[in-house]
Amino acid sequence: MRITVNGEPQETQGRTLAELCATLGYGDAKIATALNGSFVPAARRTETPLHENDRVEIVAPRQGG
Repeated sequence: MRITVNGEPQETQGRTLAELCATLGYGDAKIATALNGSFVPAARRTETPLHENDRVEIVAPRQGG
């Protein structure tokens, strides 16, 4: 299905937000996620389905100074 991740079109076979994050290499990383403009807590990602044309934002903390 086609979705948008951080403003970029993307094809995914992931059915849930958790599956998408795993396929993008985030695994167990501490990240923040939003689906169609609404924050999705980490505990709800496995039960949050993805649909055609969804907009996903993934934000990971950065280190440095």
